[in-house]
Amino acid sequence: MVLYINACVRKESRTNRIAECLLEKLGGEYEEVKLLERGLEPLSEEMLIKRTQLIEKGLFSNPMFDLARQFQQAEQIVIAAPFWDLSFPSILKIYMENIYVTGLVSEYGADGTPHGLCRAEKLYYVTTAGGAYVSDFSYDYIRSLACDYFGIRKTELIKAEMLDVVGYDAETIVEQLVSLLQREF
Repeated sequence: MVLYINACVRKESRTNRIAECLLEKLGGEYEEVKLLERGLEPLSEEMLIKRTQLIEKGLFSNPMFDLARQFQQAEQIVIAAPFWDLSFPSILKIYMENIYVTGLVSEYGADGTPHGLCRAEKLYYVTTAGGAYVSDFSYDYIRSLACDYFGIRKTELIKAEMLDVVGYDAETIVEQLVSLLQREF
């Protein structure tokens, strides 16, 4: 199963348009999590206490962990997140915070080293940027989580940049990337 994590905010999102092309090339069938429609919240003290108690009791079937189980079981993951203010929309960080459940997506060895428990063979990160894209606080962060904590060894960045810079034609840039994806997959 392909899991599509949609962190796009705009209805006519260029990032989503590119991601949908990728999803089509990956096989068309996927489960979509529209983050803005999920009512996700940052973890509060009360939520952390509840989560810790459930983890200690091994109650991973609790609905609190539905998104974590879905993420853990996915065979491939596509994340679509536009590049905003040198990062991604904050809802994606809140999602990551909510799915990072020790015992489901990751576990720690006796020496404290994390070991990923996710099944995904590959994670694709799709983004668009109005100017030059800088991966430090967006893709690099997600890639580190995927490789170092979730056990997803392969990641790929798919990006379109310079979309809002005078002299660049945003539609042409997006169309070229979509055409490339259609040919390469």
